[in-house]
Amino acid sequence: MKQLLEFLGFVAVVQGVGGLADEFTDWHWGLVQRIGPLDGYEIYASTTLLVLGLALFAAAGSRSPG
Repeated sequence: MKQLLEFLGFVAVVQGVGGLADEFTDWHWGLVQRIGPLDGYEIYASTTLLVLGLALFAAAGSRSPG
């Protein structure tokens, strides 16, 4: 379970950082920009993904190894 939380946290952080990088540098990278209902809310969605990823890492760190 800990590895799953770490993997999901990594994916969320990468997508959040990629979405913010896309907004500020016009790189066309990440999934947030490709989701239609989020049009106009990409910065908020990317920030939320970044925070969610950090929360998943914290949850994985609090899990016992066994």
